[in-house]
Amino acid sequence: QVQVVNSGGGLVQSGGSLRLSCTASGYSLDRYATGWFRQAPGKAREAVSCIVSSDGTTYYADSVKGRFTISRDNAKNTVYLQMDNLKPEDTAAYYCGTAPNMGMTPSTWYLYRAYDYWGQGTQVTVSS
Repeated sequence: QVQVVNSGGGLVQSGGSLRLSCTASGYSLDRYATGWFRQAPGKAREAVSCIVSSDGTTYYADSVKGRFTISRDNAKNTVYLQMDNLKPEDTAAYYCGTAPNMGMTPSTWYLYRAYDYWGQGTQVTVSS
């Protein structure tokens, strides 16, 4: 049974850090691209970052470049999103999804429909 679990969210002050985890069971993340999306109340869903397992290519939204880092630990079948220098505007529910590597390009990584399996989400709240 395929399952994706998100964890690591919480409440942090502006300028603080959090690390989100995306762990899969039933399949290996090292064969798929993994992306992070977020959605704040009343706002559109936003692609945050993606890592392609076949060659390690990473993508980031402009709003998080230089602050967030996506990485992968194949031994733990987990993808991480390290979030540093958090801002109140980063407050949202964060979700990870997985997709076939070959579908991930600079023109597709940010498309929600490109991903097949999703975690349940984890809340990140940044106070000012």
